Amino acid sequence: MAEEKTFNRWLVVVGALLIQVSLGAVYIYSVFKPALGVRFPDWSATDLALPSQIILAFFALSTIFAGRIQDKIGPKKVATVGGILLGLGLVMASFAQNLLVFTLCFSVLGGIGIGTAYVCPIATCVKWFPDMRGLITGLAVAGFGAGALVFTPVAKALIASQGIMAAFLWLGVIFLVAVVLGAQLMVNPPAGYKPAGWNPPASVAGVSSQGNDFTWQEMLKTSQFYLLWLTYFAGCTAGLMVIMNVLNIWQSVSILGLAGTGTTIPQDVFKSITDQGATAIMVVAILNALGRIVWGKVSDNLGRKNTLAVMFLFSGIVMLVLNYMSSFVLYLVGVSCIGFCFGGFLALYPAVTADYFGTKNVGANYGWMFTAYGAGGLFGPWLAPKLMTVVQKVPYEAVEKGAVVVKQYAAGNFLTSFIISGVMCLIAVAVVWAIKPPLKKA
Repeated sequence: MAEEKTFNRWLVVVGALLIQVSLGAVYIYSVFKPALGVRFPDWSATDLALPSQIILAFFALSTIFAGRIQDKIGPKKVATVGGILLGLGLVMASFAQNLLVFTLCFSVLGGIGIGTAYVCPIATCVKWFPDMRGLITGLAVAGFGAGALVFTPVAKALIASQGIMAAFLWLGVIFLVAVVLGAQLMVNPPAGYKPAGWNPPASVAGVSSQGNDFTWQEMLKTSQFYLLWLTYFAGCTAGLMVIMNVLNIWQSVSILGLAGTGTTIPQDVFKSITDQGATAIMVVAILNALGRIVWGKVSDNLGRKNTLAVMFLFSGIVMLVLNYMSSFVLYLVGVSCIGFCFGGFLALYPAVTADYFGTKNVGANYGWMFTAYGAGGLFGPWLAPKLMTVVQKVPYEAVEKGAVVVKQYAAGNFLTSFIISGVMCLIAVAVVWAIKPPLKKA
C-alpha cells in the first residue's frame, strides 16, 4: 500500500492528457490532404481519402488486443509501445513514394500505435477514480477530442515551412516523445485501492464490486454487452456522420439556398460558404471536447443510465430536424449539439463498461466495446454521401492555376441519412432504459 500513499493519482490524469492530445491528431488528416494531392498528383480523390479510413479501422481493432495485454502487463509498457509505433509510422510515412507504402506506414502502423496507446489512459484512470469515474474518463478522452485543435496550427506551420513529407517526420518525433513521456505516468493502483473517505454506493457495488469482474470472454456471453454495443454504435454513427461531413453538408445547404437565383455563384461567395464550413468544423471540435468533460461530470451526479437516455433523446431529435436548420446560425447550433453529445458518448462508455463488467479487466472489455466506434466510423460517414439525393447541379466560380473557371457543384439533400440516424438514437433511449446490470454466476 506504499504506492497508494506516495503516488498522486492526478499525475495519471496529466499523463492521460499528454497521451490523448497527441493521439487525437488522427482527426487532422484533412489538413494533410491538399498538400498530399500536390505531392502525389496521380492520387485520385478516393486514394487521398483511403488513409483516413484505414487508420480509423486499425485504431479501433487494435484497442481489443492492447486492452487485453495492458490488463496483464500493465499500462506503462503498452502505452510506451503505442507511442513508439505511432511515431515510427509517421516517420516512415515521410519517406513513402507511393500510396501503398504511405498507407501501410501512416494508417496501419500509425493506427495500431494509436489504438495501443489509447486504451491505457482510460483503463488506468477508471481504476484510480472510482469516486468520479464519469468526470475522469471525460477528461481522459477530452484530450483526444482537443488534439485537432492543438495540432492543426502546428501541422499547417510545418507544411508551410518544411513541406508535407517533412511535416510527417517532425510530427512523428513529437508524438513519439509526448506519448512515451505520458506513458511513464500510467501506473495502476494497488489491489483493493479506494480513495480516502470513499465507499462504493450500493448500486455500484452490486454491479462492479464483490468480485463481479467479468473477463472479456464472460462479457461477450452476456446480452448486456451487445445491447450496450448497439447503443454505442448508434451514438457514434450520428456523431461521426456529422463530424466527418460538416463542411460538405453546409455547402449543399447553402448552395441550394442560392440556386434559386439562377446565376453562377461568385468566387467570393463560394469562398465565404467554405469558410463558414471550416468555422463549423472548429466549433464542433471544441464542443466535442467539452462534451466529454461535461457529460462525464453530469453522469456522476445524474447516473449513467439517465444521462445516456437524455443524450440519445437529444441527439435523436436534433438529427431529425437538422435538415431544416438552413441558416448558418441554426446549422452551427445543430451540428454543435451533435458534436457535444458525441463527446459525451466517448466519455461515458468506458465508465459504463466498468460499471457493468468491473474494473479488473476494463482494458480488454472496453477494447471490445470500442469496436462500436470503429463500426460507427465506417458506417456513419459513408451513409450520408451514399444516401444523399442530388437536388441540383449549381454552377460556381473557382480558381485553378491562376484562372477563374466555372464548375458544377452537385448540391444534395441528406434527409434520409439524418432520419435513419435519428431513429437509431431514439431506439437507443428505450434500449438503455431496458438494460439491467449483469450478475456473474457463483
